[in-house]
Amino acid sequence: MPDLLIELFSEEIPARMQTRAAEDLKKLVTNGLVEAGLTYAGAAAFSTPRRLVLAVEGLLAKSPTLREERKGPRVDAPEQAIEGFLRGAGLTRDQLMERDAGKARVFFAVVEKPGRPAADIVAEVLDHTIRNFPWPKSMRWGAGSLRWVRPLQSILCILTDEAGAEIVPLSVDGITAGNTSEGHRFMGKGRFSVSSFEDYSAKLKQNRVILDPAERAGAIWAEATNQAFANGLEVVEDQGLLAEVAGLVEWPVVLMGKIDEAFLGLPAEVLQTSMKEHQKFFSVRNPKTGRIERFVTVANIETRDDGATILAGNQKVLSARLSDARFFWENDLRTVKSVGLEGMGAGLSSVTFHNKLGSQADRVARIEALAREIAPLVGAKPDLVAEAARVAKADLQSEMVGEFPELQGLMGRYYAAAAGLDASVAEACEMHYKPLGPTDSVPNDPVSVAVALADKIDTLTGFWAIDEKPTGSKDPYALRRAALGVIRLVLGNGVRMHLKELRISAEMRIPDEHKSGELVSETAGHDQDSLLSFIHDRLKVYLKDQGIRHDVIDACLSESSGAPSGATPGSDDLTLLVKRAEALAAFLKTDDGENLLQGFKRANNILSQAEEKDGVEYSFGADVKFAESDAERALFEALDTAEAAIIPAMTSEDFAAAMSAMAALRAPIDAFFNAVQVNTDNEIIRRNRLNLLHRIRTICLSVADLTRLDG
Repeated sequence: MPDLLIELFSEEIPARMQTRAAEDLKKLVTNGLVEAGLTYAGAAAFSTPRRLVLAVEGLLAKSPTLREERKGPRVDAPEQAIEGFLRGAGLTRDQLMERDAGKARVFFAVVEKPGRPAADIVAEVLDHTIRNFPWPKSMRWGAGSLRWVRPLQSILCILTDEAGAEIVPLSVDGITAGNTSEGHRFMGKGRFSVSSFEDYSAKLKQNRVILDPAERAGAIWAEATNQAFANGLEVVEDQGLLAEVAGLVEWPVVLMGKIDEAFLGLPAEVLQTSMKEHQKFFSVRNPKTGRIERFVTVANIETRDDGATILAGNQKVLSARLSDARFFWENDLRTVKSVGLEGMGAGLSSVTFHNKLGSQADRVARIEALAREIAPLVGAKPDLVAEAARVAKADLQSEMVGEFPELQGLMGRYYAAAAGLDASVAEACEMHYKPLGPTDSVPNDPVSVAVALADKIDTLTGFWAIDEKPTGSKDPYALRRAALGVIRLVLGNGVRMHLKELRISAEMRIPDEHKSGELVSETAGHDQDSLLSFIHDRLKVYLKDQGIRHDVIDACLSESSGAPSGATPGSDDLTLLVKRAEALAAFLKTDDGENLLQGFKRANNILSQAEEKDGVEYSFGADVKFAESDAERALFEALDTAEAAIIPAMTSEDFAAAMSAMAALRAPIDAFFNAVQVNTDNEIIRRNRLNLLHRIRTICLSVADLTRLDG
């Protein structure tokens, strides 16, 4: 079985495209080979700035011969139909067979497709892959028609077996495949021939190219951390930057430089962001002071002066960049000291947040008012929360955030501290944006929590009010993230609040002329807050990762018609809802829970069928005096005991106690069904027993809507 090696050699491929391109090459080629009948043992793809490589092991040398039997027309069919069948099968009349098929004899043809050599199939598949490669952006050059991300210069394509290497005959847009490649642009020794993947990989290293991007990244990180450790420092970890830099070089040479003393007073995050964004430098931190004092750059060439000239050039450019950052920083500080942080944010009145939701200043006013309402619910001082809300977005008007938008919030914290504001206000400037995703940190300071909740609830309410809800995979305003943020803030801090009330309060501050009326929709026969439903959907996704099933949440959300008034807690209190769902989930994992669910289902089915058949509702109260057996009387007693325990437990939010009381019904219900026939011939006894089943249903539904549970 031969091995296949493909290299597509070009000018520099952008680092951000390399990983995806390597995966696409592997997928397109291997899928094409398999579809043509060539299976293989394994495949691996690699990328460097100038090449995409695919190595396939254990490829079939030839596709298998295929025999296909085709059913044709009847023997007595018109001649024209028979001739058409012959043309399609590529056969002559004497090659057809006649067989009985039901009530008639029909023609059958056996079509044999001989196998094809691997080289022919590879050439066909690779030609199609190259001509239809899914680059995000591509270009055409010269007189050819081929589009590639950068000019394609050569194609290496060989099949290797025990007899040696065979060049796959292929030519694409004037580029003929061969068995040669070349190494590093400056340190390589020219083109070289290869006979296998192992030979190719070894010769690349001899010519100063590390093929595997993971190996390049590992080499960069190891050398950078070693150099930092030798100087008593540490490299600030940044996996994204590491992957990007590994895609910029074929032979990484790690160099460490110093940052001029004049810039060491800048916030560490400013230094780190400036060096990363502008020059792809790693930041090197002094663990004793927390300051960024040095940088690591990765060159693509070894020099006689061990990189001194490269470092000197980089440091010169870095000083110019950091001079700009220092200018922004000092200007912003002067603004804060002269007009305060609120003064810095005054220009937000002329910055549009959304044409239907007003300016950023309008939004800040809405957040402030809402945050005041939330403050008592999270244990924060309303005036402090209001102050934090007023200044939380001020840094959007700073020069530093104008240059580096990713520093929004963080710079607000620095400027608030410089303005002498309360530490919790400064923290809220940064933390009110959080959490930004399922793994991001959740604020826990009450002021930050209040402003963060107000920010996200205003966002959700505002875009819902103007009918800009997410559709399918589209979510341009990140409303799913905002909803998850509300969930994590509430649950992470144990906040007790009614989201409906806060949503109504937030909606009142949105201009009426832009409201679409989409916040509330008619669902299931009663008003259902569609925004709350959206949050519930995100809650189900969030809790699924914690082992709580979606149907358990549905059972706790349902306002069952059989539940006593007020027994089902408000579905807009997420902390209470989750507490209830956790108790139900734990209950269902027990034997009592599982068996009680089956008993409830049996009772509910019998009752529902009887009510449908008789056209009445059996809810007029069962009487123990009509009980005919000990099991029946025991169930009456058990229901009285459970009801007496469940109602106060639900009222006091002791859901574990309510579940325990419901679990005690398992044995009496099982015994009742084993001993009693509900639909007896005695109509009085039958009605009494159906009313008894109604009590079972009502009491269980007062804890959770068990009809919503799967199974």
